[in-house]
Amino acid sequence: MTSGGSVRGPQAQFVSTLIDAAVEGAEEKLGVDTVVLDLREFVDSFDALIVTAGRNDRQVRAIAEEVERLVDLALGLKPTRVEGWTSAQWIALDYGDVIVHVFDLETRDYYDLEHLWSAAPAFRPAHQR
Repeated sequence: MTSGGSVRGPQAQFVSTLIDAAVEGAEEKLGVDTVVLDLREFVDSFDALIVTAGRNDRQVRAIAEEVERLVDLALGLKPTRVEGWTSAQWIALDYGDVIVHVFDLETRDYYDLEHLWSAAPAFRPAHQR
């Protein structure tokens, strides 16, 4: 995993590539304060959450689209489920091992996933805008 976890092998490389592509997608569309939460020690159903935000509904959709595009390019993978597209206050892209949450700023503050999972190791990409 990008954040320096201990899992090794093909699955770890797959998850790392997925995280890298999703983070790059968020950064390309100027996602605000992107963070990767490593949840492998806390849940069995997935490895990581990526949380980012856009300043308005158009930017939230643009970030989600770019994440989808770059993950597809890197791995040929589409999300198994997408929620929130209509309102674009909170779009969740479920890739199984990694779930990407793209919020608008107000909704991100309200749900505060980083606080909810504050015990989890967090990784913030170096190229934050």
